[in-house]
Amino acid sequence: MKLLIDDVLKEIRPTEEEKAEVLASAALVLKKINRRLKNAKAIVGGSAAKGTWLKGLHDIDIFVKFDYNKYKEKSAQLSDILLKSIEKEFNGIARLHGSRDYFQVRSGKFTYEIVPILDVKKAGQAKNITDVSPLHAKWVNKHGKFKDDIRLTKKFCKAAKVYGAESYIKGFSGYVCEVLTISHGGFFGLVKSAAKWKDRAVVDAEEFYKGKDVLMEMNKSKTHSPLTVVDPVQSDRNAAAVLSRENFEKFKLWCIVFLKNPSKRFFVEKSISIEELIREAGKNELIILDARLRKGKEDVIGAKLVKLVEHLRNTLEDKSFRVYGYGWDWDKEKEKKALIYFIVDENALPKMEKRIGPPLKIKKHAELFRRKYKKTFVEGKRVCAYIKREFTRAEDLIRKLLKEKHAREKVKSIKIIDIEH
Repeated sequence: MKLLIDDVLKEIRPTEEEKAEVLASAALVLKKINRRLKNAKAIVGGSAAKGTWLKGLHDIDIFVKFDYNKYKEKSAQLSDILLKSIEKEFNGIARLHGSRDYFQVRSGKFTYEIVPILDVKKAGQAKNITDVSPLHAKWVNKHGKFKDDIRLTKKFCKAAKVYGAESYIKGFSGYVCEVLTISHGGFFGLVKSAAKWKDRAVVDAEEFYKGKDVLMEMNKSKTHSPLTVVDPVQSDRNAAAVLSRENFEKFKLWCIVFLKNPSKRFFVEKSISIEELIREAGKNELIILDARLRKGKEDVIGAKLVKLVEHLRNTLEDKSFRVYGYGWDWDKEKEKKALIYFIVDENALPKMEKRIGPPLKIKKHAELFRRKYKKTFVEGKRVCAYIKREFTRAEDLIRKLLKEKHAREKVKSIKIIDIEH
C-alpha cells in the first residue's frame, strides 16, 4: 500500500520547480494589484495559499482584502472599487458574476481569479461567503502535515467524478476534501470511515456540537444533504450542503471498492471513450451526441449542459423508451466540447400505443375521450384507445428534440455522432 501511495504522490504532487513557478507568477500579480490599492491588500488564496494543489495547476485565486471598518457598509460596491484599481494593470479583464462579482485575468500560463472580500477576523463579521475564505486557508494551514493526504483525497474524488461544488456537479469542494481529510487523520482514515457512512452522516472536526445532535441544532435548510460537514471556522454552516445523494453514494462505493482492491486506477481521471461506451452498451442501442458549448462562466455552461441532458433523458422515458445508462463528459480544454450518451433498449417500440382514459363512471370525461379517439374500448372499467406512436426509435426522437428551442438555447451546436455498433 505504501508503495502504491508513494507512486501516486509522485504523479500528483507539484515539483519544487512548479511550486517556484507558481509562487513567482503570483508574486508578480500581487505586486501589480497592491501598488494600486488603498486600504486593501491582495493575497494568494485557495489551494495555492494552503499548499494543497495538484500538479499542473493553471488557476490561482487572489483575494483582495478591504479594510473591514472602512468598507463593511460598502460590501455591494467592492467589485466596482476593485475594478477601478486594477483596470490599468491588466489587459482583457473579464468580470464574472457571483454572490459578489469578481475578475479573471491571464498572466503567462496562469489564469487568475481576483476576488474582492472584506478583511474579517471571524466568520460572524462576513457580509458574503467569500469573506471567510482566508479563514479557511488559515485553518487548513494549521494542519500542514496532511497536505499530501489532501492531494490524495482530491485526486481520488476527481477520478470518481465527484469533485467540485459547482451547481452542475454537486460534489465535494476542495475545502470539503481538506476538512474531511484532516478530521479523519489522513486519506486512509477518511476512506475507511466513508465506506461505512450511513445516510445523514456528520463530520464535526472542531467538535462544536460535542454531545449534541448536529442535525437538530443546525438550521434544517443546511442539513438536507446526505452529509453534514460542520465548517471548522463557521459552526452554523454545512460545508457539504450542495453534495448530491448520487455523488455521496458514488464516493462511498468508490471507497468500498478501493479498500477491497487498492490500485492506481482509483487516482486516474478518465474521459469517456466511444470504444468503452460501445462495450458497455453491448446489444443495446447507443446514441452519442457531440455538443459544442457556448462561451461563458463555467458554472453557467455546466448547468445548461446538465439541464439539456436531463431534458433528453426525461423525454425519452416519458415516451416509454427504457434508458439503461446515460451521462456526459466535458472536455474544457478542447473548445468547450462535450460528449453526451444514452444507452437504450435495442428493440423498437410498437407502432401503436395504448392510451388509458378516464373511468366509465365519469361519464362526461369518458365521452370526451371517445370523441377524441375514434376507436375505443373498455378495460378494467376505464375507456381506452390505441393510438399511433410518433416515435418508435429513440434516435428519431432525439433528432427531433435537438432541433427544438430548448436544445438550441443550451448549446452552440449539437449533433448525433455516427458510430459502427
